[in-house]
Amino acid sequence: MYVIKVKGVAKIPDYVQLRDDSFTLLAYFRVDRPDKSLEKIGLGDKAEEIMKMVQELPFGQIKKIEF
Repeated sequence: MYVIKVKGVAKIPDYVQLRDDSFTLLAYFRVDRPDKSLEKIGLGDKAEEIMKMVQELPFGQIKKIEF
């Protein structure tokens, strides 16, 4: 699975994308509101770990994560 942090512009907020190994979009959510999206794809129990990683990740970079 891959995580990408996307910088928002003007009125558009910052977003996070979670993609599988085929780079298919699994989840797309605001940095400040991850809860429902992560629960929907079965990663609700990993939310804290994922969001810690997102906070440290620079905008525009792709990071591979393993669960």
